[in-house]
Amino acid sequence: MTMALVQNNTLDLIGNTPLVLLKGPSEAAGCEIWGKCEFANPGASVKDRAALWIIRDAEARGELKPGGTVVEGTAGNTGIGIALVANARGYKTVIVMPDNQSKEKMDTLRALGAELVLVPPTKFADPAHFVHTSRRLAEETEGAVWANQFDNVANRKAHIESTAPEIWQQLDGRIDGFTCAAGTGGTIAGVGLGLKAFDENIRIALTDPHGAALYSYYATGELKAEGTSVAEGIGQGRITANLEGAPIDTQFRISDEAGLEWVARLLREEGLCLGLSSGINVAGAVELGKQMVAEGRKDVRVATILCDTGFRYLSTLYNAEWLRAKGLPVFPWLA
Repeated sequence: MTMALVQNNTLDLIGNTPLVLLKGPSEAAGCEIWGKCEFANPGASVKDRAALWIIRDAEARGELKPGGTVVEGTAGNTGIGIALVANARGYKTVIVMPDNQSKEKMDTLRALGAELVLVPPTKFADPAHFVHTSRRLAEETEGAVWANQFDNVANRKAHIESTAPEIWQQLDGRIDGFTCAAGTGGTIAGVGLGLKAFDENIRIALTDPHGAALYSYYATGELKAEGTSVAEGIGQGRITANLEGAPIDTQFRISDEAGLEWVARLLREEGLCLGLSSGINVAGAVELGKQMVAEGRKDVRVATILCDTGFRYLSTLYNAEWLRAKGLPVFPWLA
């Protein structure tokens, strides 16, 4: 795929991210494992795509008018994407975020000019949950729209219309499997639907962290969570509107330890500094690749999402004291 090097609009910098062959994961899987470099977006995460599509959709429907405000509840990355897109379009931003997310995300949102509202983490059924709090704030703010990333299908449309075609074109139509974790479900559902439109035989796999309920749902039909995870922005306990009809063919459950192993290896061996969600995605891609190779398939190619930069987690994932407090292995060079 020929990448555009000149853009006439800053928002056109979102998307068209590189796809890179990951050497270590490919050797571990016995096939090609490719990573979509979503950290190359202006907001340094995959969530820039959803932010752009959600805001454009609100504009097209006439709900978001000049000088308006975009309100959203987020683990951080969607908020960062929304703040950047809103700045470029002349809107204000109010972001509601659980107070257990990384300090880097909070500092970034404030630096971008967003109004940041922190709330204690709680279950979705609790009215004080960050999603419900953001909805109420949007209702109470004149000229505001609620982005509603979990149930606004403009989110997955971003991946149907941009991420999936990019992967298909970048791999010259030779792709056998795709996997990633679900937070809102927009990426896994959107890329899955988009790739299946090109070739229905592409295997779409959910990679779920511990503490989430979707692995159980796709394996048994029951939403049931087991264990816990410190990964930010992924893991879901319900079927969001973005997940409805997602073409999930198989599923894997990946531990934080397995994800951290790939975070460490990709940094030390391949020079990629990534967040834990990316490590979990890569671990899932390796499992999917192994599964397809074991079936006797030749020249297997699997793609996944490298969600965001590890620089967003310097106080957590790359902090020895924080890792020890969570009972997680410390990267050798930090010990």
